[in-house]
Amino acid sequence: MLCARNLNDGDDNPMNILSIQSHVAYGHAGNASAVFPLQRMGCNVWPVHTVMFSNHTGHGSWRGPVFAPDTVAEVIQGIEERGVLPSCEAVLSGYMGAPEMANVILSAVAKVKSANPDALYCCDPVIGDIDRGIFVRPGVPEHFRDTVVRHADILTPNHFEVEFLTGRKVTDLPSALAAARQLIALGPKIVLITSLLRSDGPADQIEMLAVSEQEAWLVAAPLLRFPTPMNGSGDATTALFLAKFLQSQDLKVALEHVAGAMYGLFELTHSRNSRELLLIDSQDRLVSPPQQFTAQPV
Repeated sequence: MLCARNLNDGDDNPMNILSIQSHVAYGHAGNASAVFPLQRMGCNVWPVHTVMFSNHTGHGSWRGPVFAPDTVAEVIQGIEERGVLPSCEAVLSGYMGAPEMANVILSAVAKVKSANPDALYCCDPVIGDIDRGIFVRPGVPEHFRDTVVRHADILTPNHFEVEFLTGRKVTDLPSALAAARQLIALGPKIVLITSLLRSDGPADQIEMLAVSEQEAWLVAAPLLRFPTPMNGSGDATTALFLAKFLQSQDLKVALEHVAGAMYGLFELTHSRNSRELLLIDSQDRLVSPPQQFTAQPV
């Protein structure tokens, strides 16, 4: 049973989330895609950057450093020395540049959970996607599969990543459910497949599947096609899902919210032909999606 504090329980203090991810100065990816949605959802975020790039790598060229694992660990140690880890209610991670960085993040998760046993670890296992295949460094996908997954409370793979992590093809709803439950058997309490494409589903829609030990919900939204992949969309999806789940403690509510919020973000970005996610312009849509999508039990 996941039991982080409910934001609606009468406590006016916002939830604190430690977000350890990549960062870009221009555009939105990693922490630059996750932090603002979390803040708009009422969460206080402690962002720790694993890289500091000029822009996301989807542009083909970029500048900036990849931080050494020791550097990231030092920043996390500094946060720990403030004595605030007992008030941290979730750790969020995304892109990990190397297995050594994953170990730093898992160490941070262990510290947070030691200080606050109710804290959750939400892991977006960034490995690749259907369009590009694996786009992280050698060793990272296997480290996610063999080690990191087992420490996550909430896991948010896309279609490609769930196939890699489970070693099985996901072609229809039964195989998607089986893959999610295979991952849950390893340790996570919740698996959110963030982009499900299946042969027995509607071709003009994109689906998300949220599964726990007790329930499974499927939600669909219109599929908007972009000339190039929308980098950072998975980071925003995971952040919004985590925030809404922490608030509601309800899998269906969290899934419906993230479906509506991300469709609202995609719709505005698509209508303006933007290469970058229009997070700021869409900020009200992230909190109160103008279009609602009803999740169905499966």
